[in-house]
Amino acid sequence: MPAAATKVRCTWALGDPLMMRYHDTEWGVPAHDDRTLFEFLLLEGAQAGLSWRTILTKRENYRRAFAGFDPQRVARFDAAAVRRLMSDEGIVRNRLKIAGAIRNARALLDVREEWGSFDAFVWRFVDGHTLVNRRRRTADLPASTAHSDALSKALKEAGFTFVGTTICYAFMQAVGMVDDHLLTCFRHRKAARRDVRPERPSRGSRR
Repeated sequence: MPAAATKVRCTWALGDPLMMRYHDTEWGVPAHDDRTLFEFLLLEGAQAGLSWRTILTKRENYRRAFAGFDPQRVARFDAAAVRRLMSDEGIVRNRLKIAGAIRNARALLDVREEWGSFDAFVWRFVDGHTLVNRRRRTADLPASTAHSDALSKALKEAGFTFVGTTICYAFMQAVGMVDDHLLTCFRHRKAARRDVRPERPSRGSRR
């Protein structure tokens, strides 16, 4: 039996090679590059109302359609670009989500002007270090926390959209601001840089 099949993983990643690969190599790994952070903010916003697997299958199409997730280039997208994206069958053709991605690119550049980087802006909500949680079951994963509430509020005040607290918590999980790998998962703690205070669970996860 392949070694990959014998590893104990978070249950949401089981049974699907695409989800398994994402779980094993990206979910919960601290990301500090602004382009990577923008990528996950865009993808998490695109997921709203859909499954994460749906977005993963379209990820490379999004990379092509949104200029390699370069916020400087996306911020310059105009009405013609929106029309082009609305005709692109490789992405979720939702006008509000497309316009939101462009708006968020512009807001990110504004944040970068003030804070030096988007990384500095978002990671301050966890004091610059991964919050390592001790979840035993998938049912224990929250949809939001006090930290995601605070991040959501700050992003909205900075002009971002599609950044409700549930989307923000999924973003925090994805970019390693929190490590929500289950205690039994082989990725628990390995994905994080440092153990600090855990987040308290609230509502059910959307992963």
